[in-house]
Amino acid sequence: MKGYGVAELSVERIGTHEFLGRNDRGAIVRIGRAGADGSFSPGELLQIATAGCTAVTTEELITRRAGDDARMVATVTHERAEGGREYQRLEVLLRADLDFLDEDTRRRVIRAMRTAVERQCTVSRTVERGAQVGLTIVPA
Repeated sequence: MKGYGVAELSVERIGTHEFLGRNDRGAIVRIGRAGADGSFSPGELLQIATAGCTAVTTEELITRRAGDDARMVATVTHERAEGGREYQRLEVLLRADLDFLDEDTRRRVIRAMRTAVERQCTVSRTVERGAQVGLTIVPA
């Protein structure tokens, strides 16, 4: 389903357990099973989307104070029940050099960053609320 301002997305099988994800802007990502060389598993893509959304959402708050060359790294880990087929928790760790700020300003910036993610990060909000997923299968 294509919405206003949303890229057309597709995933095409290119080999055994090998797929290419594409958008209409020319970006490509390799998708495969967990542990496959040179590709992301679907679960890894969900995790990296969560970390990426956090980074994109907070970037302006960081660069406004630290400058356009500010370094930031968002990493993500997951928890899954033994034998479980879904993640129980995703934990994003955002590292950004804010040491040059005084303690009060740093606290306010971190609070603003957290609020921005809670209000604007589409991926985190979707995961937290549990979006429904529909499936239509069309014989080729």
